Amino acid sequence: MSTHIKARIGSAGWEGVVLLLSLTMLAGCQGLSAGGKSATPPPQNNNSAGNLGMSTLSLDFGSVSVAGSKTLSLTATNNGTTEITVSSVALSATQFTLSQPTIPVKIAAGQSSSMSVVFAPTATGSITGSMSITSDASNASITVALQGAGLGAGQVTASPTSLSFGSLPLGKNQTLPVTLTNVGNSSATISQATATGAGFAVSGLSLPLTLAVGQSTNFNVVFAPQASGAVTGNVAIVSDAINSPFNLPLTGTGLPPGSLSANPPSIRFSNVQVGNNQNIPETLTNSSGASVTITQAVVTGAGFSVSGLSLPVTLAAGQSMGFSVVFTPQSAGSVSGNLAVVSNASNSTLNIPLAGTGIQPGTLTPTLPSVNFGNVQVGRNKSVSETVTNTGGSDVHISQATATGSGFSVSGINPPLTLTAGQSITFNLVFTPPSAGSDNGNLAITSDASNPTLNVPLTGNGTPAGQLAVNPSTLSFGNVVVGQSSQKTAQLLASGATVTVSSVNVSNGDFTVSGLTFPVTIPAGQGAQFTVTFTPQSVGATSGTASFTSDAANSPTVLSVNGTGTQPVQHSVLLNWTASISPNIDGYNIYRSGKSGGPYSKVNTSLNSGTSYTDTTVANGSTYYYVTTAVDSNSQESTYSNQAQAVIP
Repeated sequence: MSTHIKARIGSAGWEGVVLLLSLTMLAGCQGLSAGGKSATPPPQNNNSAGNLGMSTLSLDFGSVSVAGSKTLSLTATNNGTTEITVSSVALSATQFTLSQPTIPVKIAAGQSSSMSVVFAPTATGSITGSMSITSDASNASITVALQGAGLGAGQVTASPTSLSFGSLPLGKNQTLPVTLTNVGNSSATISQATATGAGFAVSGLSLPLTLAVGQSTNFNVVFAPQASGAVTGNVAIVSDAINSPFNLPLTGTGLPPGSLSANPPSIRFSNVQVGNNQNIPETLTNSSGASVTITQAVVTGAGFSVSGLSLPVTLAAGQSMGFSVVFTPQSAGSVSGNLAVVSNASNSTLNIPLAGTGIQPGTLTPTLPSVNFGNVQVGRNKSVSETVTNTGGSDVHISQATATGSGFSVSGINPPLTLTAGQSITFNLVFTPPSAGSDNGNLAITSDASNPTLNVPLTGNGTPAGQLAVNPSTLSFGNVVVGQSSQKTAQLLASGATVTVSSVNVSNGDFTVSGLTFPVTIPAGQGAQFTVTFTPQSVGATSGTASFTSDAANSPTVLSVNGTGTQPVQHSVLLNWTASISPNIDGYNIYRSGKSGGPYSKVNTSLNSGTSYTDTTVANGSTYYYVTTAVDSNSQESTYSNQAQAVIP
């Protein structure tokens, strides 16, 4: 017969699950009780053979999260008088597995064996199956119906995924927000949020809390360091989500009371000129956790002072401030002092040692107190080397070096520059007279030396520049065959003074100038010969100029050139030979060489059918040597004929 009853069964980790127990009994079998009621009739006689009774013939696992699992148990009882062996338990769906007992299992008369089935859904939706129990009992095969449903799992994430509180002074606290979100496909219930790590705590989260799919909630994590040093911690979010517990790493650092440090920790001023001053930057930093208030900065030592420091001032943890320490020596020699910074830091008085050296001013002295360039031709220049030395006791900073006067200039000195005590600099003074006559000028060097403006008088005399002429002034080449060349000579003549020719520029590519290596210096009254070559590239009259650049007063000096390109004579060679007397001759090949006896190269592109050939690819002024061969219908070629010579005019 078939009996259906309901019972409520609890299982570790799962509460309130209703199981529908469907028991299918065989007539005359003894059943197990459920909820205090008999599930099967009592056995008809106590001497019957082994009979297997099940506490339920149906297991309903309800809804279980995907990737999760649930275990239900049922009891198999031997209601007979002889031992029973359960030889196999087969489950029809892979989502259901038997966790205990180990099969085969023996059940003595009147004894029971607990069987546990695990449901682990791999997808959402309803899943059914069966468990077939085979034994040597009188009821050899029993089937237990299985059913359950896969439920989407919740998944909790946090934003941000970790918290760093940085550095925080002792006695202070900092709060950072966190957002929890259910990114799964089923609701998730958060039951605990536990903070670990010294000084970390959670606020603003009322538990338990259920988050629907996609829903978020906010809470805070507070860090109040208990001691100095780095601290790590964690917030563990416990829920029924698939990723429980979710851990939120925490870091922070406790800072000790404020402490002032100086960079640099001491200051030294090297060789500051008496009457001048030097500034060196100084930085104060609160290198610890608590804020520091600076109330005083006391300077001792002759010539030392501070600027840019307005007190009182408060520095937060890690904050810095800059100012300057100034040294203005009153006399030459070494001086020591101290800067005492008074504050409420752990080091209430920070001492910064000061030292400096005062030196006497430097002095600039020239090697040449004045410079006379003498006679220099107009258009040319003359350079004189000058050396200036710092003969004083301190550095000299040169800010300007300026030459005045017509035609005077200075090179090789590029202010601003510094000369240490005893150091020199060598540079050039240049005179380029713009016209004939005497010129006067001055070199003024400006510096912070004891002689702040050093003057070096300059004099020079400009003499007239030379003249450059070309003879003849025009070159006419007449007719020249295209591709051939014709040469003519001309001469450059200097007068009045020496002339230096630096370059020549030819305006027409048919003309070239040779025979001169630039620069060319021509003394007054002398000349320099050169050659002009005309190589026409095309037929027709052409002309151009050759412009000579020089330091002469009349630069550039121009030579005119002209000529006419004419058509070259085209020669050809007509070859004749006696026909071959051999049968089946198809034609002849013609071979040419520039050397008697060969080697020869074929000049015809296809077989020549006649006994004559005109070679139009000859070059003027060349000599050629020709031979022929006969070719028959089988493409057999004869040996070379006798050689014929052709001389091209």
